Amino acid sequence: MPTPDFVLELRQKIGTAPISLVGVTAVVFRDEKVLIGRRADNGRLQCVSGIVDPGEEPADAAVRECWEEAGVVVRAERLALVHTIPRVTYANGDEVDYLDLVFRCAWVSGEPHPADGELTEVRFRGLEELGDLDPDHVRRIALALPEDDPARFEGGRPPS
Repeated sequence: MPTPDFVLELRQKIGTAPISLVGVTAVVFRDEKVLIGRRADNGRLQCVSGIVDPGEEPADAAVRECWEEAGVVVRAERLALVHTIPRVTYANGDEVDYLDLVFRCAWVSGEPHPADGELTEVRFRGLEELGDLDPDHVRRIALALPEDDPARFEGGRPPS
């Protein structure tokens, strides 16, 4: 699914001005491998990600995105990272500031395949096969790898 309807409706009112959206990244593990896909829009390798719909629980969004983009059923196990992504400017000029919530997820069922056109390929890769992965996604995987670590977050320091 490309841009959600609520974002398109908002864009009709504000044009390409910067907006803040909540996004999710699902770091999905199956045995000793992690689910990786190649984006159709820019060809980059990354974990499954997407936008949280209004009223949707972020963990549910991570699970939904895995089904929509990769055709796999997953279970969100823990929050691994809360961080902001530097402003993204899309080819059409739309600007977005994402608050990204990274979830460690466990594969439940289904064989990965490009399900909705957002990914051109998707498969489980061993941790040693991440060489051409976006470096920020390597960091997300590293923080999601432990099964019981507390969530990491950026900032939170008192003003100087």
